[in-house]
Amino acid sequence: MNMLYVLIPLALVLLAAAVWALLWAIQSGQFDDLESQGWSVVLDEDRAVPPKTDDNDKPANETDDGS
Repeated sequence: MNMLYVLIPLALVLLAAAVWALLWAIQSGQFDDLESQGWSVVLDEDRAVPPKTDDNDKPANETDDGS
């Protein structure tokens, strides 16, 4: 029973800390843009985007002279 005198205030302090951390994160803009970091993995900016080609285009190494 004596342990409850320690655990209940400790639980209230941890709850208050969690609520404070959540409010701080919301006010500082941590949840403003949730999707851009996920898309940054998919859209690798190291490589250039290949040019868009039509299905009728021939590859660059083919020529029309039949060789």
